[in-house]
Amino acid sequence: MADNQPASNELRAVVILSLGFGLVGIDRFLISTMFPAIARDLSLDYGDIGTIAGVLAFAWGVAALVMGNAADRIGRRKVLVGSLIVFSLLIGASGLAAGLLGLIAVRVVMGFADGAFTPASISATIACSAPDRHGRNIGIQQMSLALFGLGLAPLLVAYLIEFINWRWIFLVFTLPGLVVAWATWRWIPDSTADDGSHLHHHVYGHGTFANWRQLLGYRNIKLLMVLMLCWLTCLITTSAFMPSYLIDHLGLSEPQMGGVMSAIGFGSAAGALILSWLSDKVGRKPVMVLCTLGAFAALWNLSLLSAGVTGLFLTLFAVHFFNNAAITLTVGPICAETVPVSLMATASGMVIAVGELLGGGLAPMAAGQFADRFGIAHILWLPLGAIALGFVLSLFLIETHPRKKEMA
Repeated sequence: MADNQPASNELRAVVILSLGFGLVGIDRFLISTMFPAIARDLSLDYGDIGTIAGVLAFAWGVAALVMGNAADRIGRRKVLVGSLIVFSLLIGASGLAAGLLGLIAVRVVMGFADGAFTPASISATIACSAPDRHGRNIGIQQMSLALFGLGLAPLLVAYLIEFINWRWIFLVFTLPGLVVAWATWRWIPDSTADDGSHLHHHVYGHGTFANWRQLLGYRNIKLLMVLMLCWLTCLITTSAFMPSYLIDHLGLSEPQMGGVMSAIGFGSAAGALILSWLSDKVGRKPVMVLCTLGAFAALWNLSLLSAGVTGLFLTLFAVHFFNNAAITLTVGPICAETVPVSLMATASGMVIAVGELLGGGLAPMAAGQFADRFGIAHILWLPLGAIALGFVLSLFLIETHPRKKEMA
């Protein structure tokens, strides 16, 4: 399908889907920058903040699992547009929360909408792309979450919060989401119309559980589920505990810590784009192995560094340059190219679900217990162990790049 459509249509689809995923990133991470102001107004403590972040991750994982399969059954466009409308309206509703329970309720529903959008958007990007541009286009689409959510949103919030109340900041992002929802309905092709009825008969003729069981028959899918847990353990642990590591262990000031932490967003964006594009040239598996080696080396170096801001920024940038590229390859090209077209969103949803439920939900709890027992100075041992396991498992992946696979 992607080979036969004009390149302009492919580019337009990738831009729309990237903007949508960028809004998902803002939706997920915007609140983090405003937590101090929200905590003061709503009398929240650190445990409450952790709960708000955790419930969204659990909801994201459940929705990815269920709605990924739904996207393959009813069409990706319906799921994409519905989820965009829901989280666009609810991001504005976040500003209406009067207390902890109201904010949790809104974040749970937002997590379901975000989780529903993610696998459908990945499979839609793959479906709209020529085979030799799968990695590049998924890299652009996945890059947008980190760039918008972890890079640009904190800068915008830091500016706006000087002039307007945090409640109104949420409303700023409602209209862009609705505009992208309209563009998605207008220009993103529906899978039921474009992928061929013979492909969808494969899905419609079986139940959801049968689809999941079928996917577990693929070696790559089983490996990718565990690999996603490894990558998200690294992402969530460093995102959640690096501020404490930098301030409490290395003695940085809060402004210095903020500058170093921005490396996560910019490193993630760069890695998703550059290394995913590289995988189009040399194959998925070699780049995945490179990601594990690069992330491990950077984490090891990070654990040895003292309080030099420039060195810490560059090293944390490198950690997420490689780690987010691994995430992108895991949920994108490798996953999609392993399974039939009619099960792409289902497969991506399964992989994302395991990562979010365990890596996004349980890993921070385990990391907190680890830090309490062994000290924050040793917190990087947890992601180091996860990346080491990821390296071993990556060696057993089956190459999926269409042309490299033909040459094997």
